[in-house]
Formats: sequence, structure tokens, C-alpha cells
Amino acid sequence: MRIAVTGVAGFIGYHLARRLLADGHQILGYDGVTPYYDVGLKRARLARLLAASDFGFVEAMLEDRGRLAAEFSAFKPKIIIHLAAQAGVRYSIEHPEAYLSSNLDGLFAVLEAARMARPEHLLLASSSSIYGANASLPFRETDRTDFPVSLYAATKKAGEAMAHSHSQLWGVPTTCFRFFTVYGPWGRPDMALFKFTAAMLGGQPIDIYGRGRMRRDFTYVDDLIEAIVRLVPVRPEVGKPENAGDSLSPVAAWRTVNIAGGAPVGLLEFVEAIEAATGRTAQKVMLPMQPGDVAETWADASLLQALTGYLPATPVAVGVEAFVAWYRQWIAEQGSNG
Repeated sequence: MRIAVTGVAGFIGYHLARRLLADGHQILGYDGVTPYYDVGLKRARLARLLAASDFGFVEAMLEDRGRLAAEFSAFKPKIIIHLAAQAGVRYSIEHPEAYLSSNLDGLFAVLEAARMARPEHLLLASSSSIYGANASLPFRETDRTDFPVSLYAATKKAGEAMAHSHSQLWGVPTTCFRFFTVYGPWGRPDMALFKFTAAMLGGQPIDIYGRGRMRRDFTYVDDLIEAIVRLVPVRPEVGKPENAGDSLSPVAAWRTVNIAGGAPVGLLEFVEAIEAATGRTAQKVMLPMQPGDVAETWADASLLQALTGYLPATPVAVGVEAFVAWYRQWIAEQGSNG
């Protein structure tokens, strides 16, 4: 099957493309390879994907609407999975314009390209950040998301709304999946696991925000990819939801789905897993919450389970150990190449 994946040089895009290639699909990857973090890491991911004969790659920005539409039109994808975005809650405070360009203008370009390409299913990455100041736990897809606490979250909320109106107008079946703190090998350097591991192995202190009282519904990347793959054939259709708590729109072939295991872990427990995997004791610098952060994320994953029969379940200790093993190898390779 022909599948187009945006953001293919990114952490999640790389893992998804690798899985889809292993499953025998033909992939068109699209990525701007922006310098938000180490471009060398993105190039290394791409090099592994480009070794596959069924992988084609276009290096261009989403905002180049004509290029994106032309590439999708020529490839004729049956499925479009849109992962490309400007990520990071804290970065959005200092560089808000990047989020408007990538997450709104870029998404609009994808929606327009999909309108012309007419895929069987359009799947879009959203975020648990969309729940914002929602005090009701666990987070359900049917909860209100009217109080985002970062511009990043606001662009993701706007993106879901844009996708809904587009689906209603043009009839493209659309699923927006909400990610919850994804981690694992090949992860981003700006994420806590990467930063903590690098600091601890280097004998440096780590900053613990929220004074260690924060909790996150961590999702191992392989679990996330399995959930996405299982959602691909689950196309939303206009009509009465079959499952209680379904987020299916009453007027469009559109729904949102949480992807997480529904088992939040405390930040200090997460650090303990890194200590066990690295064999190092963290030097903790306890700090207050940062602007844009939330104290806890916790997914109600019952809709995902009802739609796919699947629930992420990799223990944090296992996932962290896999990341640390990858990180040690990555650093060794960088040293030998330098």
C-alpha cells in the first residue's frame, strides 16, 4: 500500500516509516530537516530509511504548498500520516512564530494536498498538551479542551478543529491521535530522557521541574507505532458512534484518539529508572514548574482499546533501558566518526 508520512526524519516518523517498510508498504517520506535540534541525528535516521528500496524521500517544507501537493498527487497515497510539526512546549514561549508557520500553515498545506490526493484515510498527530488546564483525570477524548496553557497546545487544538472542518467539507476520513510523552531509542535531544541520560552519564546535575511532583503517562515509541498501525484501517464514518465514549463527530468522518497506556508515572520514579539503566545516581536540582507545563497527564485509553484491541503496556524500566543502550551506542559512534 502507498503511504505518505510527513516528518519522516523525526523521532516518531522514523520509527513509523521503519515499521511500515517492514510490513511491506511503499513509503513517501516528506521532511524539511529543520535545525530545531541536531540535524545529524535526523540525517542518521534518514540514512537508515533510504537503504530500503520502497522508501522515497522529499526534502522540503510543508509550507511549500505547491511542492507538497505535487508530490502527493504524483505518489497517489492511499494513506497519509501527518507527523511533521514544530514540537516542544517550552520552545513555543521563545519562538512562537515557528508554531504558527509549521503547525497551522503547514497543516493547512497537508489538508489541501489531501483534498486533491483523496486518500482513504488521513491520520494527524495531535498531543496530550491539548487538555491544558483540564482538571478531570484521566483525560478523555470527549473532555473539553478549551484552556490550553501553551501556544504549542493551542496550535494542536486549532489543528484538530481545522481537520474537522476540512473533513466535513471534503469528505476525507480523518483521525487525530493524541500522543502522551513518547520516549525511546532515537528520541529527541530536547526531551527529558535524552537530557537526563546525557547529564547523568557526563556527571552533570539534572533540573527537576515541579520539584519532582509531576506525573506523566509515558508511552514507549514501539507501543505508539503499534497503535498507529492498528488505527490505519479504522476509518471514521459519519453516524452514531459504536463505542461508549467515542469522539466520532456527528457531522464528519472525524475522531480523536488518545494513544497511551493509561498508567501515569511520577517524574522521580522515571529518574530512578534512568539511574538503574545508567548505573549512575542523579544529582537533582529541584525547581518550580515552568510556564506552559501541566502537573499531570493521564490518558483514558479505552477508546483506543475498543477500536483496535490494543493497549500500550511496555514498563517504563524496560523502555528506559532500551533508550540508554541506544544512547551509549550512538555516542560511541559519534566519537568514532569524530
